[in-house]
Amino acid sequence: MALNELRAIATFVKAAELGSLRQAAAAQAITPQAASQALVQLERHLGVRLFHRTTRSLSLTEEGQQFLQAAQPGLSTLQRALHGARRGREEIAGPLRIVAPRSIMLEVLWPVLEEYCRRHPQVEPDIQMDDRIGNWVEDRVDVGFRAGSPPEGGIISRRILPLQLVVCASPAYIAQNGAPQTIEDLAHHRCTGFHHTGTGKTMPWEFKVGEEVVARSVATSFLSNDVDLEARAVVAGQAVGQLIGVTAAPLVRAGKLVPLLTQHVTEHLGLHVYYGSRNAQPARARAFIDLAVERLVGNTQFFLEPHELRPAKATKTPATRKRAGR
Repeated sequence: MALNELRAIATFVKAAELGSLRQAAAAQAITPQAASQALVQLERHLGVRLFHRTTRSLSLTEEGQQFLQAAQPGLSTLQRALHGARRGREEIAGPLRIVAPRSIMLEVLWPVLEEYCRRHPQVEPDIQMDDRIGNWVEDRVDVGFRAGSPPEGGIISRRILPLQLVVCASPAYIAQNGAPQTIEDLAHHRCTGFHHTGTGKTMPWEFKVGEEVVARSVATSFLSNDVDLEARAVVAGQAVGQLIGVTAAPLVRAGKLVPLLTQHVTEHLGLHVYYGSRNAQPARARAFIDLAVERLVGNTQFFLEPHELRPAKATKTPATRKRAGR
């Protein structure tokens, strides 16, 4: 049923109930001319006359009486459904399906979610921690988050945080092995690698070189598919690692890690929030997106600022000591 047909049936039923087309128009907040046109179109569509009409009176025909009896129950059901949908759209209550990468969900989004749940206890969060971005329609996603490039496929997205890629090592590792001063120096160090679960590939390290971002394959001595485990290995002094700023920033500030090759830190990736049409969003989804934007955009807790990325003091690696004859 087309929406204009539904409106015409609603106008007909209201006119029959009130006994006046003018009163029916006022009840539906439309002009008498629009109500009359809707009724004419409905009669033309059905091929029958529904009212006997004069300038002073309005009465149902036999066909109109039969149509009213048949249409009223269905129209009432539809109107209740429409009211329920509108109420659900405006109430901050009900299920809220959120999809986000595991590391981002735990480190960045949990404080936002915890505050949101305190504010809106009638919401029922359904959290899917997943590094991939699937079909957001089929997966019934209300709000999604993705680390990396913005999602494609007609999805609305907004970048809310830069995701730096920072080469780091622990003070103990640097004391024992020295600190790389160039990208090429990494060949003389133990390095971690991230094994992407979705693709099965070891991710290359990415560096800012001039105005470009270049990818380099780095020989790895510690490989993992979990960013938290990779960070633990770097903190423990097992290897040099390239970590995202969300993970690296608190560890650098705590003195557990030292940023290296800081002139090559990239910020071309980001954390994006994505969703469908904002005009059709339920209020519970809009409220969560607004809170996430308020709490996260520009929040330096999750990335290193320029003064924290000053180049580390030059330290010779074992390889450079050997070349220097020491």
